[in-house]
Amino acid sequence: MTVYRYKNNTPKLKLEDFFSGDISVWGMFEDTFGIIRKRFTCKINGSWDKNTKTLNIKENFMYDDGVKEYRDWKLVKINNNCYKGTTDAVIGKALGYTSGNTFHWKYTFELPLFGRKTKVKFDDWMYLQDNDVIINKAYMKKFGLKLGTVTLFYKKS
Repeated sequence: MTVYRYKNNTPKLKLEDFFSGDISVWGMFEDTFGIIRKRFTCKINGSWDKNTKTLNIKENFMYDDGVKEYRDWKLVKINNNCYKGTTDAVIGKALGYTSGNTFHWKYTFELPLFGRKTKVKFDDWMYLQDNDVIINKAYMKKFGLKLGTVTLFYKKS
């Protein structure tokens, strides 16, 4: 499936608009058997630097088991609908495209699993529902096999 399938969907998603400011997030990880393995909340603060065309996104996660995680994303806008992203746990760069109300990006991520760091591939889809809400489904794979799905709900404060 291609992101351009959603080119006529509205409202139009402009990452630098949606992710500027404070955002609350709720999410869960569902394994390949449909079992919810983790639930979490996240507080996001984002800012857009128009001079460098960089979207800075700071994420503070709190998992249901008490674990906390911090991530600092930098997304550089390459053109009208293309972004390259980096954060500490991304191997290489994340590459994504917007079209209509949708953002699709793929990346390899180093996750702590079973006490050690494991490289997994993410196929990540974000859908702007209205100007204040995004629903996100991210599919995780390792060696081409589905490990599970992360579902997230973003709400602008």
